[in-house]
Amino acid sequence: MGFEFWMFLSLVYVSHFHFHFHGLSLAEKAPYYSFVHEAAMAPEVSFYDYIIIGGGTAGCPLAATLSESANVLVLERGGSPYENPSKPDKGNFFPNLLDVSPSSYAQEFTSEDGVYNARARVLGGGSVINAGFYSRAEPEFLKQAGLNEALVNYSYQWVEKKIAFEPPMLQWQSALRDGLLEAGVLPNNGFTFDHIYGTKIGGTIFDGDDHRHTAADLLEYANPYRIKVYLHATVEKIIFETKVFSRTRAQGVVFEDELGKKHWALLTKDYKSEVILSAGALGSPQLLMLSGIGPSQQLKKFGIKVVMDQPMVGQGLVDNPLNVLLVPSPSPVELSLVSFVGITRFGSYIEACSGISFTPSWSRSVAKALAAILNQTEQSSTKLFQEGILNPESLLDTRIRGGIIFEKVKDPISSGYLELRNMNPRDNPKVTFNYFQAPEDLMKCVHGVKIAIDAVYSKSFSNFRYEILSAKALLELIVNLPLNQRPRHLTSAFSLEKFCMDTVMTIWHYHGGCRLGKVVDRDYKVLGVEALRIVDGSTFTSSPGTNPQATVMMLGRYMGLKILQERYFGKYRKT
Repeated sequence: MGFEFWMFLSLVYVSHFHFHFHGLSLAEKAPYYSFVHEAAMAPEVSFYDYIIIGGGTAGCPLAATLSESANVLVLERGGSPYENPSKPDKGNFFPNLLDVSPSSYAQEFTSEDGVYNARARVLGGGSVINAGFYSRAEPEFLKQAGLNEALVNYSYQWVEKKIAFEPPMLQWQSALRDGLLEAGVLPNNGFTFDHIYGTKIGGTIFDGDDHRHTAADLLEYANPYRIKVYLHATVEKIIFETKVFSRTRAQGVVFEDELGKKHWALLTKDYKSEVILSAGALGSPQLLMLSGIGPSQQLKKFGIKVVMDQPMVGQGLVDNPLNVLLVPSPSPVELSLVSFVGITRFGSYIEACSGISFTPSWSRSVAKALAAILNQTEQSSTKLFQEGILNPESLLDTRIRGGIIFEKVKDPISSGYLELRNMNPRDNPKVTFNYFQAPEDLMKCVHGVKIAIDAVYSKSFSNFRYEILSAKALLELIVNLPLNQRPRHLTSAFSLEKFCMDTVMTIWHYHGGCRLGKVVDRDYKVLGVEALRIVDGSTFTSSPGTNPQATVMMLGRYMGLKILQERYFGKYRKT
């Protein structure tokens, strides 16, 4: 094990020395716009050692690493987060997710289960639109994936130097954390990146000025002379070479720019060159199918030439169910996204945010639902609530006066699948997650919501809740909001089982579709195909840690070093 890690470090040393010799220290900030361009500027045909499809949470660190010693192309279907530097910042979290314009960072879709969702469409991927929490994976996840512990830690640290910070713990977040401790989610583990049972403060990708740092920032590590990043580059398919008595081999890709012009990016003649899919849990299986690798019956339905019948592509797709409580506050609250997490032993994670902004239409929906509930209470004659009933916007403008508590089910047994909707790579595929199909998942949710309610009604949190609002009223508020397209049971506010099923949402942590051992091997190479790998969350068999982004970025760095080691030193056995 030690020999393997030192071999990797020798590769890092050699590549960094080579880079420094050519005049740019890795400690300096790479000139982004010297290598990031619109796809319309790409030549009609070009050649690279590595072609990475997707400049997202895994693709950016992977590309930066590979560029140390090879020529790399990154094809990103979205735009740049740097064009409007303040847009991804903390206060714009929900407005960005709810933005349905063609140029938005998030492409909306609704699963076949009737749950609203969003898929990143920007350089930096999900790290540009998420709640920013940074926490490492549990040791069991890393062991199951067969990852080298020393290299994992080295890769996490490489990421953390650029984009991870300790979040401030102001009054609302601190009160709820203490409430969670009162509710029995023990011990208090303080601040740590590590995954530990109990309640802990984790990392954040927001700095002290509430400015977001994303996976795109990891391109600062890249060698600007050996990398090209094209924006608004939509990959239509991977090109394969098929010969009799030889394994199918990836040759390159066809992509389209924002003007509709086609371009061909091809691999160099070096047999170690590769196409690497980093398009995410939706994009990677979708592109495999569009390229002819997937369930043959589905491919033939759309007239796609079958390169390889692979029935497991698109299977084993999982989304961690999310249920929430919205808690109005009589006291002012800070603007905060996820700062701490309660990691329970029964399989539920509890997180929270406060003082966030919605779009005006969502704010009015929440305010009217709250006012309607308050109007039913015997004490609704209080001045504050009278005003709210007559004018709901006074209770809640675009920035909520209160907070949202999230309950996420860990490692759900329920799984679904992905199917092509059509042959347009710009459109989202059909996705079914089968939320709460397994009774065990539902029980985890019920238990987790109970813990969240106990935290809300704890002594520590008493200054940030209205005594007039019962737990039933908080549940009823969520039941009456248009959070999904699923039908409501009459008992949703009385039965936590019905509440979980009826108000389920996504936490955007979906994974699978190209699972390890089913579609890719332990080196993330696509089974049965040469020169093609997948490095992203589509390979995961579970969601790592409480929030996956730290591990997805780590994996990009980790696999970049593994691929370079294989390129220059060849494969060797672990010792």
